[in-house]
Amino acid sequence: MDIDTFSVTWEMVPGRGAREKAQTDVIRAAQEAAQEGLVHALAITDNPGGRPALSASFLGAEILALGIEPLVHFTCKDKNRNQIESELYALDRAGVQNLLVMSGDYPTGGFKGRAKPVFDLDPVHVLEMAGAMNQGRLVSSSQGQAKPQPSQFLTGAVVSPFKATEAELMVQYYKLQKKIAAGAGFIVTQLGYDVRKFHEVLQYIRSCDPSLPVIGNIYILPFGAARMMNANQLPGCVVSDQLLAQIDRERADQDKGLGARVLRAAKMYAFMKGMGFDGVHLGGHNISYEQVRLVIEKGEELVPDWLQIIPEFDFPQPDGFYYYEFDPATGLNTPIPVNRAALPADYPVTFNHRIMRLVHSLAFTPGKNLFPLAQSHYRKKKDPSRHGWEHLLKVIGNGCQDCGDCALLDMAYLCPMSQCPKNQRNGACGGSRDGWCEVFPGRKKCVWVKAYAILKAYGEEGQLESLQVPPVNWDLYQTSAWYNYYTGRDHSAITEDKD
Repeated sequence: MDIDTFSVTWEMVPGRGAREKAQTDVIRAAQEAAQEGLVHALAITDNPGGRPALSASFLGAEILALGIEPLVHFTCKDKNRNQIESELYALDRAGVQNLLVMSGDYPTGGFKGRAKPVFDLDPVHVLEMAGAMNQGRLVSSSQGQAKPQPSQFLTGAVVSPFKATEAELMVQYYKLQKKIAAGAGFIVTQLGYDVRKFHEVLQYIRSCDPSLPVIGNIYILPFGAARMMNANQLPGCVVSDQLLAQIDRERADQDKGLGARVLRAAKMYAFMKGMGFDGVHLGGHNISYEQVRLVIEKGEELVPDWLQIIPEFDFPQPDGFYYYEFDPATGLNTPIPVNRAALPADYPVTFNHRIMRLVHSLAFTPGKNLFPLAQSHYRKKKDPSRHGWEHLLKVIGNGCQDCGDCALLDMAYLCPMSQCPKNQRNGACGGSRDGWCEVFPGRKKCVWVKAYAILKAYGEEGQLESLQVPPVNWDLYQTSAWYNYYTGRDHSAITEDKD
């Protein structure tokens, strides 16, 4: 990514099938965009909505041959770690280097019913893997060691600042820091229309890494899509009631609101470039290249007056939390973070957490109380698969799935394998709304929201910011997690000798 270029990517949805209109439209768009050079890359979604579609990786190679860079959305939902590695090799061989790494939408349908979600790795893990491949580092396998030639991936990550609660927003930012540490080369925002949130995420990323490119997400928004986003039917995308009503009124225009939504996108382009974004990511259902060109040209025209546009994008979420204090002079943010310590918790400290905290202090803290006795017992244990009582207790308290590589110690004694449908071990996905899980809205709180709120009660929420948790080692499946902990076989590898 050229640091002197304001980058423009255009998002395309390849659709289901191999030779249908959706795929033809993508190829035509690539040909048109390649001719003028206003668009720098064509972004290809990977099974959006959790429904099957033509492979983004395969289509990316076809687009590259047309003379424009593809930006392949690379998700974790359908592939285990071996398949992810294989697909990265294929992309590298095809010369497709630009990847936008994300968790992906939870599967919603497929052949003869819902597909099985995979989520073997999370985006932090995939970024680490791609970084290792770029360095040509050794890759372990059951057949020994292999040293592939270095790849040249430019991997980006996604963050959603459009969260209404403190806990929900902070776990987004904490995970973002892990993605940056894992090698993310650029950041793309999720979709929303609150200008303060765009300014906030730009400020936050600049505080983490001033040189990291930040790309703002712009969607040319018709009423149908706006209504779905408002109803939380497209997880992670936020449209307020006020904006929905405005778009509804625009449908009475002679062009049914087309001009208004293209102009809105152009104004977003202008304020993003004006406030310091490094590029924009344009999307929209069935939009033409002519509309994309109009957004760019009109946006460039409006850039000098970008501050005057700010009041038009005052679409906050009700009682929404902001990381920085409000700046009444600009309608944006000051550089001063709000005092989070004075804010009420989003979730109470549970009885289960208090019990788990007590047990940990007695038996799982190296060098303390019962730890030496427990460690001695498990070092003498011959068969780690015999752990009936342990498993029963953890099923009752945490819905244990017996992975054997326990992450309870990493996130307030809550289990990301049983309590997060996407098995996110390093932070929340971007699909939650008002603190509710994307997959179970209104029924289950996001487990990472709960972890943040519980830890905040003890002043320990910062541990979610720095600790990177590796993926599950499935060699340990259906073995005693306590045995694996005390003997140093799991990812924690904490023993009295290493304290």
